Amino acid sequence: MQKTKNKLVSFTVFLLLLLFLLKTGLQAAERVYEENPMPFDQWVSELKVEALAKGIDEALFDAAFADIDLNSRVIELDRSQPEFTQTFEQYMSRRVSATRIAKGREMMAKYADELAAVAEHYGVQARFIASIWGMETNYGGYTGGYNIIRSLATLAYDPRRARFFRTQLFSALRIANEGHVSLENLKGSWGGAMGQSQFMPSNFFEYAQDFDGDGRRDIWGTPIDVFASIANYLKKHGWRADLTWGRQIVLPENFVSYENDITREDGARGCRAERSHSRKILLAGWQDMGLKRLNGDDLPKVDVTAALVRPAGGSGPAFLTYHNFGRILNYNCANYYALAVGQLADQLR
Repeated sequence: MQKTKNKLVSFTVFLLLLLFLLKTGLQAAERVYEENPMPFDQWVSELKVEALAKGIDEALFDAAFADIDLNSRVIELDRSQPEFTQTFEQYMSRRVSATRIAKGREMMAKYADELAAVAEHYGVQARFIASIWGMETNYGGYTGGYNIIRSLATLAYDPRRARFFRTQLFSALRIANEGHVSLENLKGSWGGAMGQSQFMPSNFFEYAQDFDGDGRRDIWGTPIDVFASIANYLKKHGWRADLTWGRQIVLPENFVSYENDITREDGARGCRAERSHSRKILLAGWQDMGLKRLNGDDLPKVDVTAALVRPAGGSGPAFLTYHNFGRILNYNCANYYALAVGQLADQLR
C-alpha cells in the first residue's frame, strides 16, 4: 500500500514538473514571437532564398524544413544553461563524478594507442582530449537527440543571438549538402553542437580532422577522428604541451589585503568568463602573497603567469589558472566548464 502511495506521489510530482516546463517553454516561445514580428513561415521563405544563393540544394532545403516549427524547449534551455544556473559545487559533483572518472580511465585504456598517436601529432596531452570528450558526450555515449536544423532555426529566429545562429544554420545545411552526414543523422544538442566532439557546424569546417585517412571527417562515429578534431581545435587556439591547466590553491588568511593589487585591468580582452579573473601574475608573485598548493607546499618554481579564479565567490575554492585554461575556455566560455575539464583531466592523468 505504501509503495503504491509513493509511486502516486512521484508520478504527481513528475506531472507537475512536466507541466511547469511546458508552460515555461511556451512562455519563452511567445516572447520570441513578440520580439521577432516576422511570421516564422515568412522568415523561412526568406532564409531559403539566401540558402539557395549559397549553393544549398533546393530539395535538401525543403526536406530539412519539412514540418519545422519553433522549438519552445530550445528557447527555454537557452535561457537556463547549467553553467549559469547551478552552484559550482552542484556542477562539479555532477560532471566530475566517480562514474565519469572511472569511465574515462576505462576509455583511455581502450583507446590508448589512438590517443597517444593524436597527442604526439598535435602536441595536446591525451588526458585533456579524453576529458573534453567525456565532458561533451560522456565519451561518445550521448551526442544529443535534437534535430539540429530545427534547433538552429529556432535560435536564428530568436533575435537574441540571431546573427551567430543564422551562420551556424547555413553551415549545418552545408554539412548535409556536401554529404558529410545525412539529414536524418544531423542530430545533436539543443544549441546545435554535434558529434562526439560537440562542434558547432562552422567549427566542423575549421577544425574537424580525417586522422585515419578514410576520406571522411567523422566526428560522429570514428573515435580517432574525434580525438584529432578536439586536439586540432585546442592546438589552433594556442595550446601548449609543456603546461597543464592550473591548480586549486589555498589562500592566506590576510589575502584580502591584496585584492586591489590583482584586479583585472580595464579593457582586457577575452571571453566573458575571463571578466571574473584576476590579473595574470608570475607564480613567484603569487607565492610572495602567501598562496600555497592544497597540500601546503610552495607553488611550482617555473616562469609561468597565472590568473586567480574563484568561481563560487570569495568564500569558495580558489584556483590559479595558466595559459591552457584559456584554450579550454575557447572550447566553451564558462569557468565552471573549464575547471571541470581541468579537474577531470587531473583524475585521468
